[in-house]
Amino acid sequence: MAKGGAPVTMSDVAQLAGVSTATVSRVVNGRYGVSASTVTHVRLAIERLGYEPSLVATSLRRSRTNVLGLVTHTFQSYTAEVLKGVMDALSQSGFDLIIYANSDLYGTYSDGWEQRHLARLSGTLTDGCIAVTPSGEVRSGTPIVVIDPVKGSTVPSVTADNFAGATAVVEHLLGLGHRRIGFIAGRAGLEAAWSREEGYRRALAKAGVSLDPRLIARGSFNPESAAPLARALLDRVDRPTAIFAASDGMALKTLEVAKDLGLSVPGDLSVAGFDNIPESALAEPGLTTVDQSMDRLGYEAARMLKSLVRGDWEGPGQIVLPTRLVVRGSTAVPKTSP
Repeated sequence: MAKGGAPVTMSDVAQLAGVSTATVSRVVNGRYGVSASTVTHVRLAIERLGYEPSLVATSLRRSRTNVLGLVTHTFQSYTAEVLKGVMDALSQSGFDLIIYANSDLYGTYSDGWEQRHLARLSGTLTDGCIAVTPSGEVRSGTPIVVIDPVKGSTVPSVTADNFAGATAVVEHLLGLGHRRIGFIAGRAGLEAAWSREEGYRRALAKAGVSLDPRLIARGSFNPESAAPLARALLDRVDRPTAIFAASDGMALKTLEVAKDLGLSVPGDLSVAGFDNIPESALAEPGLTTVDQSMDRLGYEAARMLKSLVRGDWEGPGQIVLPTRLVVRGSTAVPKTSP
């Protein structure tokens, strides 16, 4: 910082280095016409003062900022794991990352919030953005990649094989002998939520088990949304012997509700989720779930976005990653009756 706490300017660097502001500008922007010794001298002054060029000013002078953006509605375990993969992909790539998170927690934000954030970030601040589980179709003047898009989206995206993952977990429950399997769905409109419900339905049909629509509850991926839904399912006289929740957050909340109702897991109720967030392995009992490699979702999204920005992406418009069933202690053979 300059005197009085003001931001360090190019003029401050020029004064310390004993050169003109134009010379500092040439060094900062990598232009020719400056001797090697002067470049070294100016860079030492920049390091000493801690000068950072304005991203906006730089973007106005160049066609690229070498900054990517990530837009998300909130930070939960899922988002944190995705971010790990993004940062891994950007390591030593020459790209920096700006994260823009909505401050209104768990979905009470107004429609179109992602589009407003993308409008703020694209162009002058970033070369492209990653949008995580947006509430609608998103567009941008710069390249964009969506992680878990809305159903029918045509935007470049990365997602897990949600259908296969859901099918595997329901087949696991059926293999244990469960026939009344409740399902707590995710946020309506998301491709991931639709595919997980479709996997649930198809697995039951393949096993010849009639679908009971009363066992399907509509959640939002918000863990708190699952509490009243799980309670309603478990308060039934003919309650399910197992519940598959479309996210680990909702499944963990279901474990809490079961405990409050005096039900043992997996003795009285089997519970399974989807995501394999770190908390799922730490639950008591450990949560049976579907691993969708959240860090890999972030890694592949960042890899795709880098190539789209550079104009050399030759892969598919949608990357679908494999899933893996992880069996833990929350699922077991059911009792003969609820």
